[in-house]
Amino acid sequence: MRVRVIVSIVLLGVSGVPHSLVAQTNRPTAVAAKRFMATAESTLAVLSVKVNQAQWVQQNFITEDSEALSAEAQNNFGTAVQRLAMAARRYDGLKLPAELRRKFLLLKLSLAAPPPADPSEAAELTRITVSMDADYGRGTYCRPGKTGSGEECRQLGALSKVLAESRDPAELLDAWQGWHRVGAPMRARYQRFVELANKGARGMGFRDAGAMWRAGYDMPADDFAKEADRIWEQVKPLYLALHAYVRTRLSEHYGATLVPPAGKIPAHLLGNMWAQEWGNIYPLVAPKGGAPTYDLTKLLEAKGLDARGMAKAAENFYLSLGFAPLPATFWTRSLFVKPRDREVVCHASAWDIDNKDDLRIKMCIEVTAEDFVTLHHEQGHNFYQRAYQKHSFLHQGGANDGFHEAVGDAVALAITPEYLKQVGLLTTLPGAEGDIPLLLRQAMDKVAFLPFGLLIDQWRWKVFSGAIKPADYNAGWWALREQYQGISAPLPRSEQDFDPAAKYHVAANVPYMRYFLARVLQFQFYRSLCKSAGQTGPLHRCTFFGNKEAGARLARMLEAGAGKPWQEILFDMTGERRMDGNAIIEYFAPLKAWLDEQNRGKPTGW
Repeated sequence: MRVRVIVSIVLLGVSGVPHSLVAQTNRPTAVAAKRFMATAESTLAVLSVKVNQAQWVQQNFITEDSEALSAEAQNNFGTAVQRLAMAARRYDGLKLPAELRRKFLLLKLSLAAPPPADPSEAAELTRITVSMDADYGRGTYCRPGKTGSGEECRQLGALSKVLAESRDPAELLDAWQGWHRVGAPMRARYQRFVELANKGARGMGFRDAGAMWRAGYDMPADDFAKEADRIWEQVKPLYLALHAYVRTRLSEHYGATLVPPAGKIPAHLLGNMWAQEWGNIYPLVAPKGGAPTYDLTKLLEAKGLDARGMAKAAENFYLSLGFAPLPATFWTRSLFVKPRDREVVCHASAWDIDNKDDLRIKMCIEVTAEDFVTLHHEQGHNFYQRAYQKHSFLHQGGANDGFHEAVGDAVALAITPEYLKQVGLLTTLPGAEGDIPLLLRQAMDKVAFLPFGLLIDQWRWKVFSGAIKPADYNAGWWALREQYQGISAPLPRSEQDFDPAAKYHVAANVPYMRYFLARVLQFQFYRSLCKSAGQTGPLHRCTFFGNKEAGARLARMLEAGAGKPWQEILFDMTGERRMDGNAIIEYFAPLKAWLDEQNRGKPTGW
């Protein structure tokens, strides 16, 4: 996850916005618009650093004081954006150069939840968003200790470990329901947040906050929704095949009463708190009698890598492509290990504090295969952030938000057996007979995630538009999870619950469609980089580690930032102008054929 001022806030007289920008009375001209934008960008660049610094402290030292300081900085930035965006509307009717016109749109889209014009409502919106983020960070589930003495209290990390490792349905259920209690206290605040965010979005000319989010993809908002559906239909058959196979194996393990052979899979049995990635239960569904493969976690442990060592290994991949090392301050200012003396938001994130060289990650790293991959992902953000620094403030970003999430994942796809052998983690390459186990393990995360990545914002779009009413928040959430994922709640849920907020991105108001798009784009990027590296074998076996030609192609895309429509940047990178699921289908083609054979005579769907 990338962090760079995705906030919802406000300020008035102290916003730092020059009064001349918001009180102009002269006739608007293209020259005046250009001058307005230059001043607006320099203003926001300064304020964004203050927000980044305050948010870094708030997420690394969760206290009432750090929350207040973060809220103030976010309030100042948010109000500055709101005032500038409103003032910018006087230039809406002008014929402007494409690059400048694009900046005016990006200015309006700078906030995930734009504050209303009323200062008191804007401040209220800030307090709500900061408090929900903090509540999520310190969320804890306590129950009576097993010995009867005192309470046993666990946070998300420990509860997630239960979901990942236990095979006891009762223990899994306890951990699942324990964490999902974190959302209920946020429900009323979230309803008010929606009201305020919609009010702010309408003030900027959008129908609602969801329509504003969809406007950021260089096409009409409604067309983008259709594009997301089109991509899902491309990859849906692969997901259905995986779902049917996993359901059969879980039914064999847990029994047909718990896992109906033709029904939905209970959410607590899939190895992840949100059932969004299923890789942790791979041992339960591994091919029977299949070829032995490797355990990357054990390889990392055998190599003696610690948290910092894994981060160094991730950096080394980018260095092998020709990128310069991360700045020295990255290694002194990042958070790599969960502190013992304070609460932090452990959710992995990449930071660009000063829009220059103060790059960091915040992550409670454990020596696991999952975190090894995550480090490649997060550093992809960092290398992207540094690559587009030459651009002015509003063009310092990904071509679209899916690009930013896809870069590191495309690199992580190249963590193949060939790569692991090159870096000394693996001594012998598995033969072709090992491809199905490796592809299945990969699909348990990459393919299983696709419907989840889509439905998070499908739910929020419906909430913002009013299609899902506050009285149906939880019912609407589970209806979409059943429709898209084919999973069910493991115990009865009601409107006293608020399960969406048990997911960080809902509590913290981070748009999620970027992650769905990233799962699509990363395979397009990966296939293009493999072609640059001269790959001739199966796509899933490709690694471009050490290939400078692939590195140069990647660097060119990163350096483009958000300066042009993403369709142009995608074409330069891949030769394609649409985000498309065909690269995923090609990558997993051998697995799809195998799954279809395993599912022969068994029900598909739910």
